[in-house]
Amino acid sequence: MRLNCPYCGTRSVNEFVPLGSASPKRPTLAEPIERWIDYVYFRDNIAGEHDEYFYHAMGCRSWLIVTRNTVTHEIIGTKIAREVAA
Repeated sequence: MRLNCPYCGTRSVNEFVPLGSASPKRPTLAEPIERWIDYVYFRDNIAGEHDEYFYHAMGCRSWLIVTRNTVTHEIIGTKIAREVAA
């Protein structure tokens, strides 16, 4: 599988370190402990398009959000995580 890094171009997936889902939103400190437990321990197993964090460890060291189809493993697109969060 190959990923397109916006800075480095198309690279082997071996250059990247996956972190996991980019979907969960971090709760605030004021939210109840049950919300934190859900955030830390529980994830949906989505079939279809899904956003995931990848770190380009062997390249520019940027965090990317990769949209990937979890059924076919097709890469739909990549974005720089910092620009999405801004």
